[in-house]
Amino acid sequence: MAPRLSRFLPFLSWGQALDRRMLGADLMAGFTGAILVLPQGVAYAFIAGLPPEVGLYSAIVAASVAALFGSSWHMISGPTAALSIVLASVVGSLGALSPSEYLAAALTVTLLVGVIQLGMGLLRLGSLVSFISHTVVIGFTTGAAILIATSQMKHLLGVAVEGQGFLVELTQLIRALPETNPYALAIGLISLVTSLVVRRLHRRAPHLLLGLAAGSLACWLLDGKAHGVALVGALPGTLPPLSLPELSPDSLRTLTSGAFAIALLGLIEAVSIARAIALRSGQVIDGNQEFIGQGLSNIVGGFFSCYASSGSFTRSGANHDAGARTPLASVFAAALLALILVLAPGITAYLPLPAMAGGILLIAWNLIDGHHIAHLVRASRHEALILAATVAATLLVALEFAIYVGVLLSLVLYLKRTSRPTVMEVAPRQDHPRRHIRNVRRYDLAQCPQLKILRIDGSLFFGATDHVQRRLRALSAAPGTRMLIIGKGINFIDTAGTEMLLQEARRLRGRGGELMISSLKGTVLDELRRRGDLGRLGEERFFETPEAAIAAIAPALDPGTCQTCHKRIFSECGPTPEDGKILARQG
Repeated sequence: MAPRLSRFLPFLSWGQALDRRMLGADLMAGFTGAILVLPQGVAYAFIAGLPPEVGLYSAIVAASVAALFGSSWHMISGPTAALSIVLASVVGSLGALSPSEYLAAALTVTLLVGVIQLGMGLLRLGSLVSFISHTVVIGFTTGAAILIATSQMKHLLGVAVEGQGFLVELTQLIRALPETNPYALAIGLISLVTSLVVRRLHRRAPHLLLGLAAGSLACWLLDGKAHGVALVGALPGTLPPLSLPELSPDSLRTLTSGAFAIALLGLIEAVSIARAIALRSGQVIDGNQEFIGQGLSNIVGGFFSCYASSGSFTRSGANHDAGARTPLASVFAAALLALILVLAPGITAYLPLPAMAGGILLIAWNLIDGHHIAHLVRASRHEALILAATVAATLLVALEFAIYVGVLLSLVLYLKRTSRPTVMEVAPRQDHPRRHIRNVRRYDLAQCPQLKILRIDGSLFFGATDHVQRRLRALSAAPGTRMLIIGKGINFIDTAGTEMLLQEARRLRGRGGELMISSLKGTVLDELRRRGDLGRLGEERFFETPEAAIAAIAPALDPGTCQTCHKRIFSECGPTPEDGKILARQG
């Protein structure tokens, strides 16, 4: 019972191993995490179009729940840049809303996201995120970074921009350039440059926090408020209050599609980050448990004034580097952040929006994975097209639909690869005493004119039968050809695959040939036998090894062709005609 309980309550498992040294390490890591998340929480809420305290509430409540119920020891959850911009897109699509209506809609989306994620975790669908290709994730993140940067330029320049959408905002920004507020631009650049310099000098220093401090100091020295520079304002100084999402049928119907996209993106982020950190820590990640942890965090967050959250790579990496030993480090970070929120609510009172914009521009830049983008462009034209299509969809259509475009592209890529199994010509190596069967082209091997040996690497299912059948017919076009299929790489054969093999068997037999199959996996044979397809194909066609199949078919080969053949592919072929003449003369 205890192991089963710890499966649903992971904190019972790692909590038993806590000692004073681990608590001390987690507390220090938690202090680092609180300092790091303070500016990020405010910045991400700013991106999402929400009050700054909502981002901090998410970093307190959602992060704690995800840490206690997830499987990763080091991943830190909370507000993220990608989810913030998608949430803004989903809620913004509802039209003009008052601040209270906007917050209510964001809470509804958050609750729906949690329900979807929890349901996927309980249904053990943790492996589904593996079907979203890395290329699509990079493309979407790149597009989101461009959108985030574009959305912050109006604050950096101190200009008014109306309307939504990348092209609309970009056009209006260009038109508004002559109206740039030099004080706002100077403050934003000071914040940005300070953050860059601090990060270059010391990677672990809280560069965003110091950058915001420098921007606030510059605003005070320049008397920015008097020159039209907008300020964030003070925080309410309260702990996350209870809240009730708007659960009317109209809201649920309108927001569910966007919530599903956010749920999917959040799971991709969380599982990817958890696995990346696990490679450094040596931990084994349970994807389904991460789904459950993320789902519970967003469900609870929806009732405590939080918005949709996921794993943060920056904060998770810093948490691991700071020496965190258990998920308690995330709980400590949340508790320290709550103390800051209650004891120092005026910490953002004199924080200028241009300084926030400068910090967010740096966040957006860090989202762009230039190294992997360059590698994808060089490595594959196909991957480059998928990358470009995903970036374009992210910029030009609603973000939730851009995620669906990425998912669709991933599935199309997967299906295209699986629907074209490799069908290669193989033959025994005549220069090897054991006559190992190898790739004909790679080893430049001669082939038997009567027996064509082919190896199929990939499953014979309905989507692959057309490609495989065309290859089989092209490689066995000569009349009287015997064909041996080596099925070592076949993982399963469905009904369509069986029908294709039956067609080929009848075709070859009608032309005086034969079809044989060897080396199928036991599980594949068992499945064929269970369905009755093994009997339909004929059990006499199936052999355990290629050698057994060759030995069985060799006597049926045309003796006349064998007498004139000089290749002697198989050990069963005997001496060449020249060898026979030499032996006769010697005799």
